[in-house]
Amino acid sequence: MRNPYQRLTATSWAELAELGWQKLQSNPHGDWPRWQEVIDGLPAGDPWFELNRETPVLGRAVDDPQQLAKMLMKLHPWRKGPVALGGVEIDTEWRSDWKWNRIAPHLELAGLRILDIGCGNGYFGLRMLGAGAAVVVGIDPTLVFVMQWLAMQKICPGLNNFVLPLGIEDLPTSTCAFDCVFSMGVLYHRQNPVQHLEQLKTLTRTGGQIVLETLVLEEESEQTLQPAGRYARMRNVHAIPTLIKLQHWLKQAGLSAGKVLDISKTTTREQRCTEWMIFESLREGLDNKNQTLTVEGHPAPVRAVLLIRA
Repeated sequence: MRNPYQRLTATSWAELAELGWQKLQSNPHGDWPRWQEVIDGLPAGDPWFELNRETPVLGRAVDDPQQLAKMLMKLHPWRKGPVALGGVEIDTEWRSDWKWNRIAPHLELAGLRILDIGCGNGYFGLRMLGAGAAVVVGIDPTLVFVMQWLAMQKICPGLNNFVLPLGIEDLPTSTCAFDCVFSMGVLYHRQNPVQHLEQLKTLTRTGGQIVLETLVLEEESEQTLQPAGRYARMRNVHAIPTLIKLQHWLKQAGLSAGKVLDISKTTTREQRCTEWMIFESLREGLDNKNQTLTVEGHPAPVRAVLLIRA
């Protein structure tokens, strides 16, 4: 495999690019050979794209879309999207375009250098480029999402949207500050949420902005839900705050309270099983007799998005 981060090595993030390349080469995942066979077998595309749309289009339609769909299905599960690759439309678990449509009118991304933490396969990076961003560096330790990004790169090479197999804890302390840092769907997975917010501040240049999305409780209090087990069948959900508590965390981290861009209940129309993601989804995580509760008896998912100045 050629180094997919080669173009990043000529930027301020050369150290980050090298670390991502090392991680990709040394990853011991058992499905690596199968995934690599898929990437190698994909048709080489051309740098033709349409990004500023709900379903970004990458590459022109191939001669045999059914065969391409079979190959891309081997990179299951596809969670963030939708996206069209080589003429194959991938109906992902999340209607990520709905979330983007709720927050995009509040953002000015033209010319910005962006870090997307927990980026998945890079769907939001595509939308950021479509909104005028100069470059998007995404990090996500889940290797299958990196492979999905590699498939996008094979079919539509040259886009300044990168996905590195890293977690935020892997980032070098010398990482150059970004104009804008996105952290969507990450905070509640962190054992120390204030520390995560402090890391976001460090990674953002002075005067830059942070886009933070997280689960919240709809209460006018300072409560925090700390599930003893799973939350809506999700593992590693450590803390879900009220909006008031979240703003206290921001203050502890040396950040402003931020501007609330959106608060929305997550529905089974926005997050659901599809042929491209056949595992359990939100429906299985909710009480089938009372959709306002999770199967564990907690309040059902509500997500808030805040825009914070660093």
